[in-house]
Amino acid sequence: MSDELKKGLDGVVVAESSLSDIDGDRGILCYRGYPIEDLAAEASYEEVLYLLWNEELPTETQLQAFEDELREARAVRPGIYDQLRLLADSGERPISALRSSISMLSAEDPGTDASPGDQDAARHMGMRISAKFPTVLAAFDRLRRGKEPVEPRTDLSLAANFLYMLTGSEPDPMHAEIFDKALTLHADHGLNASTFTAMVVGSTLADVYNSVTAAVAALSGPLHGGANQEVMKALLEIDDGPLNATEWTEDLLDAGERIPGWGHRVYNVRDPRAVILEAELERLSERTEDCHWLEYLRDIETHLTEEVGLPERGVAPNVDFFSGAIYYQLGIPVDMFTAIFAMSRSTGWIGHVLEYQQDNKLIRPRGHYVGPEMREFVPIEER
Repeated sequence: MSDELKKGLDGVVVAESSLSDIDGDRGILCYRGYPIEDLAAEASYEEVLYLLWNEELPTETQLQAFEDELREARAVRPGIYDQLRLLADSGERPISALRSSISMLSAEDPGTDASPGDQDAARHMGMRISAKFPTVLAAFDRLRRGKEPVEPRTDLSLAANFLYMLTGSEPDPMHAEIFDKALTLHADHGLNASTFTAMVVGSTLADVYNSVTAAVAALSGPLHGGANQEVMKALLEIDDGPLNATEWTEDLLDAGERIPGWGHRVYNVRDPRAVILEAELERLSERTEDCHWLEYLRDIETHLTEEVGLPERGVAPNVDFFSGAIYYQLGIPVDMFTAIFAMSRSTGWIGHVLEYQQDNKLIRPRGHYVGPEMREFVPIEER
């Protein structure tokens, strides 16, 4: 057994998975063998969810049955709204409210009485979580703005229904399509911190609600989730301040700060998801006739590429660089961005727990002790 220290488990392989594959040197991401570019262009988020949980893309009949099950599970009981109202009144952050809501949803699910490791029960719980997360998030945001929740509809896609519940109006089809793509792009990404957290909890044979609760908690930390919020805050600062995007970037670099939305633990080149989202942001900007957010981002990227040379050092735009501006133009509040990430990534969390529990082994790493050698205990009166 090796005693070599790998801080942060960097480069350590802890599990085998067939859900997603990343090539950080070539900028490639695949879900179950399908390039992310093809899935974003051709598949709905619901198809991707089915793929991650069932290994294959669904037939039309399978997708219809799957969507029907998801749509029927969207509604939550009035008591959930009552609890969300308390969270909203307390000033809770959306990501924290989402974490708390999982316990509420668990309490109303009879499937939690199933035997540990029951795959059918775990899949049922996962289905309910994925269906109800949009309802909970949209309701929380409306309640904190002094508005009543909008009940979910069963005739809209998951993406369109979320935007509808958030605003009370059926969204522009293009807006729903772009949001659907964003959800697909965030659905899974290997053993990142939150996914690994879900697997660790799942390896104890705790139920899916507990695994997802832990994953949301892991995502809430600023070193994992929240980068797209920071990007959008930066763009708003540029928009309101005296500096243009290039000057703002120079000031940040001079201060020794990191550029939000740049760099990734896995990718050494441009994140393939950023490529897709830049094109979607351009399309959305043309529809809304507001291109200045895109222009700021491109000015920042041009400066960091041509003047600073960050991509040559393996630092390039990641998925968060463009996603925040998309969400903002869709009317989603900035502090909701990380919770939106969780809403999408829950698909991957659940998929990894389902996969790992099929051949389960309790995850139990070792730590390297660096404390004092064996010492003789001294009674308190002699110290």
